[in-house]
Amino acid sequence: MAAFRLIQRRKRAFGQPYDRKRGTVMTLEQWLAEYDLSHRHPVNIRIHKVCVPLILFSVLGMLAALPLGPVNAGWLAAALGLAYYLKLSPRAALVMAAIVVPMLLIAGQMPHWGAPLLPVCAAIFALAWVGQFVGHKLEGKKPSFFRDVQFLLIGPLWTVRGML
Repeated sequence: MAAFRLIQRRKRAFGQPYDRKRGTVMTLEQWLAEYDLSHRHPVNIRIHKVCVPLILFSVLGMLAALPLGPVNAGWLAAALGLAYYLKLSPRAALVMAAIVVPMLLIAGQMPHWGAPLLPVCAAIFALAWVGQFVGHKLEGKKPSFFRDVQFLLIGPLWTVRGML
């Protein structure tokens, strides 16, 4: 009987942003409110407004270095991320599309500009994460994604919440 309830609960949440801790589907507003709880210090907020977009760019850039036939892994990851955002809010998906598409286009041009994509993006990734952890040290709280990895997708939305 317990297995049946678990399957039913999983079926209800399939394809929806799901809070494993609460066992419920959460709205965009709920995710952003949860993210707010560990992002109150003004310096941490400023660090996140800079470092989260840099991390997003660097991840997309590193994935863009992996070819997958006619596209690359960056475009595939962006499509999957945008599908997640669409489940949260169509407006969130549009805002994020307006951000990730130019990031991927820039990443695609970097080798033509003489910038080796993988090493540059790896360096940006490492430095931006150092910034993130400095911010959380100031905040005195662990990063939200330690509670739920979905917060790695909520962070970029949080930095542009004024556009949502």
